[in-house]
Amino acid sequence: MADAVEKTRYSDTELDEFRQLILSKLKEAHIDLQLLIEAYTNNNENDTNDTSPSFKVLEEGYSVNSKEENAQLASRQHKFITNLENALIRIENKTYGVCRETGKLISKERLRLVPHATLSMEAKLKQGK
Repeated sequence: MADAVEKTRYSDTELDEFRQLILSKLKEAHIDLQLLIEAYTNNNENDTNDTSPSFKVLEEGYSVNSKEENAQLASRQHKFITNLENALIRIENKTYGVCRETGKLISKERLRLVPHATLSMEAKLKQGK
């Protein structure tokens, strides 16, 4: 019964499909990261220099908080990009989609939603316990 043999890795065709998905997500992620960096470095200079002093004080407080939030978001975005790039390396090594805990294939559905996943849902749920 050769049909019952469990796959140990995705085929080259399947890996190429995931590569295209990841490259698309990487392109979007780089654009988003650039926008976040511009937002917290204030390169666009849309500030309140020409408005009333009392409004300016309130705006500066908001601006500091907003810059910190954008810096945190940029940091998370950078981590996301790194995870996607690592997924591309796993595709090249033909280890993409293999759960690092169970050694079984991660479902295609999960990988399409979270293309940088390294854990199957089974392993992820065990982690939460």
